[in-house]
Amino acid sequence: MASLKVLPLDPGDEGTQRCRLGPAAFSSLAAKLGSPVKITLPTGVCLCTAWPRHDLADGYLQVDLKCRTRTVKVNHLRNLTLRTNHLQLLESHKLRKLTVRVVLKNRAMKKCTSEATLPELAKDLLRNAYVSLSHLVTFGPVLGNPVAGIEILSMEPATEEAGLVTLKTNISVKEVVSLDWYNLLVEDGAKSHVAGMDGVSRSLKEMVDLPLHFPKTFRKLGLSVPRGVLLVGPPGVGKTLLVKAVTKEVGACLLCVNGPVVYGPRPGESEENLRRAFEHAREMSEEGPTVLFIDEIDSLCPKRERSNNAPENRLVAQLLTLLDGIDGRNKMVIVAATNRPDALDPALRRPGRIDREVIIGTPTISQRKSILQLIMASMPVSSHVDLLELAEITTGYVGADLTALCREAAMQAMFRAHSESLHAVNMSDFREALKKIQPSSFRSSIGLADFKPVTWDQIGGLEDVKLKLKQSVEWPIKFPEAFVRMGLARPKGILLYGPSGCAKTTLVKAAATSCHCSFLSVSGADLFSPYVGDSEKILSQVFRQARVNTPAIVFLDEIDAILGSRSAGKMGHGVQERVLSVLLNELDGIGLKVTERRGNKAELDGDCPGQMKNHKELELQEVFNKDVLVVAATNRPDMLDDALLRPGRLDKIIYVPPPDQKGKLSILRICTKRIPIDSKVSLEDLAARASLFSGADLVNLCKEAALLALQENQVEATTVKQKHFAMSFETVKPSLTSKELDFYEKLFTKQAWPL
Repeated sequence: MASLKVLPLDPGDEGTQRCRLGPAAFSSLAAKLGSPVKITLPTGVCLCTAWPRHDLADGYLQVDLKCRTRTVKVNHLRNLTLRTNHLQLLESHKLRKLTVRVVLKNRAMKKCTSEATLPELAKDLLRNAYVSLSHLVTFGPVLGNPVAGIEILSMEPATEEAGLVTLKTNISVKEVVSLDWYNLLVEDGAKSHVAGMDGVSRSLKEMVDLPLHFPKTFRKLGLSVPRGVLLVGPPGVGKTLLVKAVTKEVGACLLCVNGPVVYGPRPGESEENLRRAFEHAREMSEEGPTVLFIDEIDSLCPKRERSNNAPENRLVAQLLTLLDGIDGRNKMVIVAATNRPDALDPALRRPGRIDREVIIGTPTISQRKSILQLIMASMPVSSHVDLLELAEITTGYVGADLTALCREAAMQAMFRAHSESLHAVNMSDFREALKKIQPSSFRSSIGLADFKPVTWDQIGGLEDVKLKLKQSVEWPIKFPEAFVRMGLARPKGILLYGPSGCAKTTLVKAAATSCHCSFLSVSGADLFSPYVGDSEKILSQVFRQARVNTPAIVFLDEIDAILGSRSAGKMGHGVQERVLSVLLNELDGIGLKVTERRGNKAELDGDCPGQMKNHKELELQEVFNKDVLVVAATNRPDMLDDALLRPGRLDKIIYVPPPDQKGKLSILRICTKRIPIDSKVSLEDLAARASLFSGADLVNLCKEAALLALQENQVEATTVKQKHFAMSFETVKPSLTSKELDFYEKLFTKQAWPL
């Protein structure tokens, strides 16, 4: 397949719609002189007529971009090489009717040009030209010609091939715009793809499309035209990309306003810059639908009651005044975006200024799968890559995080290609990338725990406890349809109690590992602060971050040291009692804010018959597991408040007992997997001798025996013998006592405790 190097156009061919080809390219296309040829470029498509090169040299191509798609620019042809299969010979049809959009050179010419003369002028300019649907035909600087370009909106007969404009072609002008408005439409309305936000996109499109294209309908109904929309969502979720995609879809131009550009050093300069931006948008709206996008609006309109900054307050007042000045005669809609809605001035968030707030949450499993599918569409991905598995293990990842994850996986594949040829990005590359790319929402999280994954097999014994934890944590996430079918709800909270060193924390880590949950561990050091009210605020923030990244587990280790009890004789107004009150409210669901909704409720709760079965299961899983699961651990359950232990809060209470004979043997086998022990060592005898030993004591016993073997012969020590374990029993003492075990046994058999 031959390649063609693109050369600059000859001056005599400018504006002629010709492409110059060599004899070999002519022969491969089977083209005739002046035949229409479709040229596919990296940024779009161009329609030309085939003409031979003057020097008849092969391997070169000269293109006139008179008729092209909107995304193609002249500078895109620099240092470009095309294959011959990028050139396609088209059939031509004489057109009967043509609907166009006329682009004038500037707004002044639009005011002085009569629209009645434009159809004849367009017909004269397009005579004998080949055109195609959605192509823009441009014209050079000709004296007396106000037209900069003509965009083809529809053709009769309708065809995807080329159409020839003749003297009999009837041309109707649907729209007349200026070049300034059209350039904004082309530049900011470039290709934008959004995945996983169909419901949010529809809601935003309603608020943008209807006021821009049907303002008279609102006036007939006696209603005011909606003025503004506020997008609320975490950073990187795709707010700006969504605005660009919707603006392109409704055919409007996009003007962007950023806080740093508005602020000026001189008094009154910020307000002047803001007025200038609104005036520019108002001028653009006189020519066609216009969207004014204010990104990070919280920097321009913060709460005034918390600020004594007079210039900042004046800017807020100026913005509110400009919003009030937008009426139904202007084809303009304000779209603002923020990730801090609580920081906005309340005067902005009322109907008449911001008429609707569209909430974009962290992507759900099905949305993450759609985003990954879109990102990987242009990547060479192995067939063994499971998108559903990737979506499940990327809890808390937004669109920007998933893009970074795919980029890192591609880089891992490139590093691997140094030793072997690179064919595709495989699943191992994504697993390596997951170690480096963490969710951006977790980078400033309080209590985020990054622990080494723990499997159930790494925990010896405790089979009954493992089963209860699987039923409470793992089963609702993996089998939500079974719980719904049986009328069961997942527990709000779980309390693990038992003596120290019996793997309560390890059990929680294993549960979080098995179901790919976000895991936030909270301790007293994270919560308590010397400032009044700060501890309660921190706990609320932990739950807010967990709700954003559900399914999530909030682990409260040593909960008796974090929370106080309000029982008789212990009443008080200390910080522990206030933290307990906040935790009870969070468990009851009172702490949930409106801006923390995830996804579209109608989309999640709906039952569309056309959806696939696995997609319905994903939606059911998201709805069923949208709450945060609280798991607490303590070795002093008698110190906890009774209100915390009732059903509906910590409604699953599990006793984690010390290991029995079978459990001790299982723990010793796990501990000695990496320790070279002598064949004469009897693990059964060690387990029988380890009376009142907890799991942590048994781990310490094995470590001490290995150290004693190394101490005996540092150079030639290869195995741990029975005598080393015997010596280890002399130094490692059990941490449990009979009195302590009797205390837990009495609690375990107490009828008032639900088990």
